[in-house]
Amino acid sequence: MSSNAAELYQRIESDASCTRALFRQALQNPQGALKAISEIGDDLGLPVTTEEVKEYLSQLDDNETKQWFIKARGGL
Repeated sequence: MSSNAAELYQRIESDASCTRALFRQALQNPQGALKAISEIGDDLGLPVTTEEVKEYLSQLDDNETKQWFIKARGGL
C-alpha cells in the first residue's frame, strides 16, 4: 500500500484547493486531516491507513511537506 500513499500524495499535491484545505485542517485537527487523507484515498481507489500516510510523509525530502508535518506533528 505504500505505493498508494505515493500516488495519493501526488494527486492531493496537484489539487491546490485540496492541499490548502488539508493544511488548514491539520493545523486545527491533525488526526482529522489524516482521516480525511485516508478517506480521499478510499474515494480514489487508493486505500491507505493513517500510519502509512505518516510514514510516507516523514520520508519525503520536500521542504513544504516537512513544514506541514512539523506543524501538524504536535497533534499526531
